[in-house]
Amino acid sequence: MMALNTHSKIFFVLCIFLSLSCQKSKEELNLNTKTAAQILGHPEYPAISYGGYRMTSRDIQPSVEALKEDLKLIHAMGIRILRTYNLQFPHASNILKAIRELRTEDTSFEMYVMLGAWIDCANAWTESPNHDVEDEKNNASEINKAIELANKYPEIVKIIAVGNEAMVHWATSYFVKPDVILKWVNYLQNKKSQGQLSESLWITSSDNFASWGGGSSDYHNKDLEQLIAAVDYISLHTYPFHDTHYNSSFWLTPEDQSSLSEIEKTEAAMKRAKSYAVSQYQSVKNYVKSLGIEKPIHIGETGWATTSQGLYGPNGSFAADEYKQALYYTLMREWSNSNNISCFFFEAFDEPWKDANHPNGSENHFGLFTVEGKAKYALWSYVDDGVFSGLFRDGNPIEKTYNGSKRALLKDVFPPKSVLTQTNN
Repeated sequence: MMALNTHSKIFFVLCIFLSLSCQKSKEELNLNTKTAAQILGHPEYPAISYGGYRMTSRDIQPSVEALKEDLKLIHAMGIRILRTYNLQFPHASNILKAIRELRTEDTSFEMYVMLGAWIDCANAWTESPNHDVEDEKNNASEINKAIELANKYPEIVKIIAVGNEAMVHWATSYFVKPDVILKWVNYLQNKKSQGQLSESLWITSSDNFASWGGGSSDYHNKDLEQLIAAVDYISLHTYPFHDTHYNSSFWLTPEDQSSLSEIEKTEAAMKRAKSYAVSQYQSVKNYVKSLGIEKPIHIGETGWATTSQGLYGPNGSFAADEYKQALYYTLMREWSNSNNISCFFFEAFDEPWKDANHPNGSENHFGLFTVEGKAKYALWSYVDDGVFSGLFRDGNPIEKTYNGSKRALLKDVFPPKSVLTQTNN
């Protein structure tokens, strides 16, 4: 009996050891050590902007389970980096919670986050915003929440972005001057140097290409130069879609292409749109080089809406439709991957809160999925390949828009106006 008890004890200790070893192994797999420097610009880590809101108000928050549904769909597409925008709502922290739960359930689930902290000027979103002064209470709250979440989820949060289009002058409701962004970027960099944030965490600001010096010279100043030196990389936005209205010269069909078919004109226009985006990227790169600074540059946002009742639809520039979105998505992915540039495509799902009073407003329709979970044309091949098999959004299986009829889709596609027509108008 004594020998049997000894063997039993040895067996029991061995079981505990094996159990702890398995648990440790699982934890080691789950605690992926990849850094921002390793994943940004890597073609195997494509990026996307993500908001999981289903309703016309952000007061109605998607549940963690709903977010997990979305994340499974995004992961199935091959996306590995998400971008979030603010910490005023539970949304971003719930995304991090959902990712951790998915990683615990399946150690092969790999997803990282560029965590956004929203920055406002004083009296933002009122009739009298003060662009010379920041909303320090709100901004400090956002930054401190970002620090807390980065430390709570170090295996997931790899980047903190200070502000979203927070310096561009057309953001008239809330923009601040570069010294405000610089202040908070330096604050976070100091936290890193003091060991209060991971040394490998990258700090940036995500803003329009003009805000990074790639546009008019009125953006050029010493604070911007210091900001460029302070960030770990530059995250720039480029939107040829919007400039089909605001700066349409690149978009209009040239006279020497007037004999092309409508589809050929459309495809040629999307190649010009890609070249336009590349030129804005290059303009920032040239400006940074002129300062004698070397800094990685990635695209923090670019996208293409599929519906517009206003400036970009049938009554405007004819830019908004699923066919053009698919072409732009493919062209930008090909270009960015071949040049080792991360491109956070905007965005994963349609979000109806963005222009709640106008259901067909373009801001609601930048998603690659509809709000119900239908795959737009850019993702039809994924449906054909069974990538989304067994996955759902709010109980809906993933099906193609237009019932999968390309002929029906093409009826909503119009080529850009001709140069001659535009001149006559």
